[in-house]
Amino acid sequence: MTADDSFGRLEDDDYPAYTMGRAADILGTSQNFLRAIGDARLITPLRSKGGHRRYSRYQLRIAARARELVDAGTPIEAACRIVILEDQLEEAQRINAEHRATYSSIPPTAA
Repeated sequence: MTADDSFGRLEDDDYPAYTMGRAADILGTSQNFLRAIGDARLITPLRSKGGHRRYSRYQLRIAARARELVDAGTPIEAACRIVILEDQLEEAQRINAEHRATYSSIPPTAA
């Protein structure tokens, strides 16, 4: 792997670049919080060859949203469910927008 390959991976939102300790530092939370949202199946960190949890930027954004809800008093299980539903809604809206764009550019057929 070249340095250019490594740099390209850092731009990838799904590349598991962060250790559990670093992820907790970035989020300003504890490693136990990351374990808890993993147990709640909000995020599933990838594992290094040595079995250590590794997190992507996308997973950190999801974890940050869960932390906001927990900090506001939402129980962790409920916060995880809310974040999952928000993520699913966002994906559905993106797909709908793509379909609208695709079908609005197709001219109507003559009957």
